[in-house]
This record gives sequence, structure tokens and C-alpha cells, in this order.
Amino acid sequence: MPRHERVEAAIKKEVSLIIHDQIKDPRVGFVTITKVDLSKDLRNAKIFYSVLGPEDARKKTKEALDSALGYIRTLIAERINLRFATEIAFYEDHSVEYSVKIEEILNRIKEEDGNKPGL
Repeated sequence: MPRHERVEAAIKKEVSLIIHDQIKDPRVGFVTITKVDLSKDLRNAKIFYSVLGPEDARKKTKEALDSALGYIRTLIAERINLRFATEIAFYEDHSVEYSVKIEEILNRIKEEDGNKPGL
């Protein structure tokens, strides 16, 4: 595995651990880190996450993650041995929501087709 991918995987693992074990903010909901996009020079990371719950819970989680950004970045720098601290930014990943909606639509279509006479 190339170094770039190893560092992405390490950041994903560490951010997950930090959020679940060390962030005590009550606004943080049930967060899953889904992906990390790291720049080629390893200086910038886009961290994608998903949150279970209603829209207001997702907004509160985004606020909490943004307010803890510096703390999370510091811990990542301590835990992952790089020459510099990687800049991070959080982005909500909506792909899980989309896949659930698509599955619901496909199931509805399947039911409608099953109810048609002559099939």
C-alpha cells in the first residue's frame, strides 16, 4: 500500500477514535468517518463523515466537529508521525442517505410491479 493511502487510513482511524473516545461535546451524535481525501503533499485532509438522526442532530454534530477542529488536528499530529500537522476539514457525507432513498424507491417500484395484473 502506498504511503499516501497508509496516511489516509491512519487519519481515518485516529479521527474515529478521537471523536468516539475523547470528544465529550453532547452535540456530537452517532458519527461514522466514511472517507479521508488527503492531498498529495499530505498537508490537507478532507474528512467525510455521516451522522444518524434528524437534520438538527446533523447540524449540531457539524458545529461540534468544527469547534473541536484544532483539538482533533493537534491529536492527529501527535499520533501520526509527519513532519507537519495536516490541515483538516469536515464534510458531511450524504451517500448513505442517498443509498437508503434509492433502495426505498426500488422497493416501491418492485411492489407496484408485483401488484400489476398479468405479471
